[in-house]
Amino acid sequence: MPQRYRWPTIGLHWLTLALIVAAVVIANILQDMTLSPQKLKLYSWHKWIGITVLFLLPLRLLLRFLDPLDHRAGLTALEVKASAAVHGLLYLLLAVVPLLGWLHSSAAGFPVVWFGVLPLPDMVGKDKALAEVFKELHGGSVYLLLMLVVLHAAAALYHHHLRRDGVLARMIPGLHKKT
Repeated sequence: MPQRYRWPTIGLHWLTLALIVAAVVIANILQDMTLSPQKLKLYSWHKWIGITVLFLLPLRLLLRFLDPLDHRAGLTALEVKASAAVHGLLYLLLAVVPLLGWLHSSAAGFPVVWFGVLPLPDMVGKDKALAEVFKELHGGSVYLLLMLVVLHAAAALYHHHLRRDGVLARMIPGLHKKT
């Protein structure tokens, strides 16, 4: 039985984290910007990143389930349940957050054109009140996603530094189980 995830799974895990961080950083920059061509460009990048996370999700799920690593190995029954719950919510939010952003853009009347090449269909018609609802839901779901990412990282660090069971080493190339 392998001791770590395969490279494609590891790569998509860290790429997804990098994309989430980039999207959050861009969103924070956008909050303080006045309307300008630069702000519109950053909005486009923010949308591209979100749609990329959404489009990569089926591949992530497929690779996760095809990976022969038993991710439950060495975990207590409670840890298996907690891990399944957190991972399930993380995967759900990796879909919900960008979908809510897409819904917000559609309702606000701003098209989503992935990397300026692939126009995505509007999910709803233009509706200012609905746009505000989706904006709030998108923002709230981002905070929930970030809280779960922090919880996920804290659990990985707990396993590495306190339990010393190699859980973190499964996802970080070159890291070994602490002894």
